[in-house]
Amino acid sequence: MFFKKIHKDANSKARAGLLRTDHGTVETPIFMPVGTQATVKTLTPDDLLKSEVQIILGNTYHLFLRPGHKLIEEFGGLHPFMSWDKPILTDSGGYQVFSLKEIRKIDEEGVTFQSHLDGSHQRFTPESVLNIQRSLGSDIMMVLDECAPYPSTKEYASKSNVLTLKWAAIARELYEKQKPLYGHNQWLFGIVQGSTYKEIRQKSAEELVKMDFPGYSIGGLAVGEPPEVMYEMTDFTTDLLPDNKPKYLMGVGKPEDILENIERGVDMFDCVIPTRNARNGTVFSKAGKMIIKAGRFKADQNPIDNTCGCYTCQKFSRGYIRHLMNVNEILGLKLATIHNIHFYLWLVKEARKHIIENTFIDWKKKILPKIKSVI
Repeated sequence: MFFKKIHKDANSKARAGLLRTDHGTVETPIFMPVGTQATVKTLTPDDLLKSEVQIILGNTYHLFLRPGHKLIEEFGGLHPFMSWDKPILTDSGGYQVFSLKEIRKIDEEGVTFQSHLDGSHQRFTPESVLNIQRSLGSDIMMVLDECAPYPSTKEYASKSNVLTLKWAAIARELYEKQKPLYGHNQWLFGIVQGSTYKEIRQKSAEELVKMDFPGYSIGGLAVGEPPEVMYEMTDFTTDLLPDNKPKYLMGVGKPEDILENIERGVDMFDCVIPTRNARNGTVFSKAGKMIIKAGRFKADQNPIDNTCGCYTCQKFSRGYIRHLMNVNEILGLKLATIHNIHFYLWLVKEARKHIIENTFIDWKKKILPKIKSVI
């Protein structure tokens, strides 16, 4: 089995599972650092391993443009190209194309868009996106979808979902006919869309479940809607998806959003927040987040978090990291990123432990106010 649920929390929908790939088994719930262009910014693979990262995400859109999937194919796929021998998930590029709304055109067969790099016209179809990900050699692939913006009219969300389902069916059929290029299994996820309309999300989920994908993603959230709407849509959608398949909430997020959606049955998360915020000088901790560039940390000899076991907290002070940030030294970005990634992986590991112990809800209630606070 690709996925196995090993325990469900007695007081919520939170669950602990195992995601088995040919590049290793991932313990869920899990957070996947984003390695947009075949690297998690500022970090080496060794840095990731020391933070107990189990799986990373690569971006099909960006890798398609640079260096190109055919070049990566010459290296034997993403794993050898970036010297990462653990699992990799690649998205479909759908969200990036969605973000290019001024320079893209969607039709029944796919989407034509202009590269943000040189303005050249490019084309994504359900078939081409799958073929690109075959070349990348990721362990988990995504179907091409259209991510409806927030807010969307019900009519737009419905038409968008019809298109997403059509593309999913094309990709699913092609997936069955093809073989992986590099000898390891590649698993394909369908993506539930429907904006904030439950009836559309229900139709989306029901049709995708009929296609029997190895796993399912929940898309079209974390695009500007209020947190309570995201939680409601996630809670509703996870009930519609098979219990024996992994459930992945795309593009989420903040530490509090991860815990809230674990409670609602989500197994997998990704987001640029821990790495992007680190480079901008925001770090997370068990006591809250802090703007490490702030003047009040100038002479602070404490680590970011004195209970944290990461390299940054074991070796360096807040005052030193602040200094590096304020003189634009690259080491400051790296140390902050190491800490934030370590914190996110600690968070989901602790969540898993408490799920197995049936204490997840009590633990979440205690820690949530702390991690949401600002030091």
